[in-house]
Amino acid sequence: MAKATKNEALLYHSQGKPGKIEVVPTKPYSTQHDLGLAYSPGVAEPCLEIEKDPNAAYEYTAKGNLVAVISNGTAVLGLGDIGAMAGKPVMEGKGLLFKIFAGIDVFDIEVNEKDPEKFIQVVKAIAPTFGGINLEDIKAPECFEIEERLKAELDIPLMHDDQHGTAIISSAGLLNALELVGKKIEEVKIVVNGAGAAASSCTKLYMALGARLENIVMVDSKGVINTQRTDLNARKLPFATQRTITTLAEAVAGADVFLGLSVAGILTKEMVQSMNQNPIVFGLANPNPEISYEDAMSAREDLIFATGRSDYPNQINNVLGFPYIFRGALDVRATCINEEMKVAAVKAIADLTKKLVPDVVNAAYNLKRLSFGRDYIIPKPLDPRLLTIVAPAVAKAAIDSGAARITITDWEAYNDKLQALMGIDNKMLRRFYETARTNPKRVVFSESNHINMLRAAESALAEGICYPILLGNEEKIASIAAENQIDLTGIEIVNLRHDREEARRISFATKLTKKRSREGMTFEEAYEKMYERNYFGMMMVETGDADALITGVYTKYADTMQAAKEVIGIRDGLKHIGAMHIMNTKKGTFFLADTLFNRHPTTETLIDVAKLTYGAVKFFNFEPVMAMLSYSNFGSDKQGSPASVHEVVSTLHTQYPDMLVDGEMQVTFALNKDLRDAKYPFSKLAGKNVNTLIFPNLNSANMAYKMLLEMGLAETIGPIQMGLNKPIHILDVESSVRDIVNMTAIAVLDAMVQEQIDVNKHLQEV
Repeated sequence: MAKATKNEALLYHSQGKPGKIEVVPTKPYSTQHDLGLAYSPGVAEPCLEIEKDPNAAYEYTAKGNLVAVISNGTAVLGLGDIGAMAGKPVMEGKGLLFKIFAGIDVFDIEVNEKDPEKFIQVVKAIAPTFGGINLEDIKAPECFEIEERLKAELDIPLMHDDQHGTAIISSAGLLNALELVGKKIEEVKIVVNGAGAAASSCTKLYMALGARLENIVMVDSKGVINTQRTDLNARKLPFATQRTITTLAEAVAGADVFLGLSVAGILTKEMVQSMNQNPIVFGLANPNPEISYEDAMSAREDLIFATGRSDYPNQINNVLGFPYIFRGALDVRATCINEEMKVAAVKAIADLTKKLVPDVVNAAYNLKRLSFGRDYIIPKPLDPRLLTIVAPAVAKAAIDSGAARITITDWEAYNDKLQALMGIDNKMLRRFYETARTNPKRVVFSESNHINMLRAAESALAEGICYPILLGNEEKIASIAAENQIDLTGIEIVNLRHDREEARRISFATKLTKKRSREGMTFEEAYEKMYERNYFGMMMVETGDADALITGVYTKYADTMQAAKEVIGIRDGLKHIGAMHIMNTKKGTFFLADTLFNRHPTTETLIDVAKLTYGAVKFFNFEPVMAMLSYSNFGSDKQGSPASVHEVVSTLHTQYPDMLVDGEMQVTFALNKDLRDAKYPFSKLAGKNVNTLIFPNLNSANMAYKMLLEMGLAETIGPIQMGLNKPIHILDVESSVRDIVNMTAIAVLDAMVQEQIDVNKHLQEV
């Protein structure tokens, strides 16, 4: 992705509503009665309850899901002491990360106070407002005293992420790296270059995991911290080694592990070469590591290397930890974040790395099958499983260590609650974009005379998710772009009717004729079709001249679908295709099908749609719990559509017994688990929250998702095509620019998956 310019960054933070976060009401407020409950006189009742029992604040206020991100601006990112007010954009950004990764609300608090004692008093005074406190960007050594005092004097979870975030994530990476090379943490020699807050916290956590102090050497800007030095403060003295060494080079010689939390370029190739066999080097200086990736990997073939950067393997990224640690702590109303909770987070993150990686994560890394190894010792930041793995581990540790005020007994229900937080705006859509950026594909925008298509192509290129190809007359496209100030620099335009495309038209027509000759298609007919955008664009995808196609802004989907069936074809084993919409609502993420193609589906059609939807939902890393909808329940109406759906369910139960699907049922019973379980306890979905709805016909499906959308009850991505051999995605008529760009990201993911399928097929043939 292209580096953001100064102007882009300033516009991002200033356009529309300035800043990045806002307060949103969570209760009704439309009537005078509502307002009377929200404020005077109704608000007096919860106030009196809290006066009697302060813990009631968790029941009647937002305290239990509210974290303060607090800073005095003395150590802001790589900017240093820029002051409390100047650090506010960073604190807002941290608040945004809490929200999108873990559903945690944040107030950012910038305190204009550098004196540690006064800062502590300020934080203590406002602490009753919050369920937890995240200290941020406070310089050492003051940060040590501030955190220690506040942890001792407050009874809510508190963590200085600059210290402990890096410690937790690097510890997980270290445990996995040591496992890979067959070394024990109790025996390895560790060099820590840097002696600030993060270095101190990392070293302490390594020791909590078993590392021995006598095997650790810490180095600061003046050299090795040893017992011969007389300039050591109380923070550094506990880490002083008794070895008579003074330089980094001496410390590194024969070491097993190097942890860099210092400056770029300080570790040389020669130093790496002097380390023990199978060395582990974590170069975490920001933005450039202590030794470049290229130099490090060329120095040793047996090296395991990690950095803080996303463009190299093994990224040590704090975002793998803090949202989920606070999530687990808040959900049991923990009184602190103790060592047991941090160690639990370390082990959960480390263990996740060894689990089978979902396809949606594999796709983000050029579809290389990620598996536990030297280039994968830590989960990827976009792994959707982090929330449901780390938060429960932290919550359990809080309960077991006595730090929790409440105990979770139904862990399955807790998992369901966490799953509901994994919505599109919070996680899924962002993951799609991040994945697409790792391996952008050539995407044909067939209806490039439409202004929304042009704006979407411009945006998709700027986002770095694809290489757009516009079909149409270059002069007309340029005119529309100029009138609307659309920058098409770097975007390919293909005039399919131009003389220079004659050879490709003939080639495409020849291939299509050969493919469809047994269905009555002649060369002349196929050649004429090559003057139509959808046919020509789809043939580009079919022949490999492009990877995916986006269409449908103003053409009839029936015509487009006919072209797709003729050119691309339906997957083997299927006779039908389907379309799915992903709906993000306040109650979680739902998958709806078939929302576009099959007007009056037969039982055979619905079976294919159910199979396709099941696979699609699993691809997006959700476990499908599917309800086949109708206006009756479980055979109560034995004619028409209900009978057809009933037959579909019976067939699915017989042929696919592991598929969690049931029906026919009304929407009320599909979405209300308690009501369904009470009235129909025999259902295969007993105790399960449905996340996938299969509609009996296009009429009901189309109306349902459009009604949710127009009423502002859901955000949507779709329609997502299911069942064609290659990525052809047909939009809703008059789709917005945002909808088109979102679908472009989906199309790129689809193309990445198809690319891997083609590679595997080729390998099998070879």
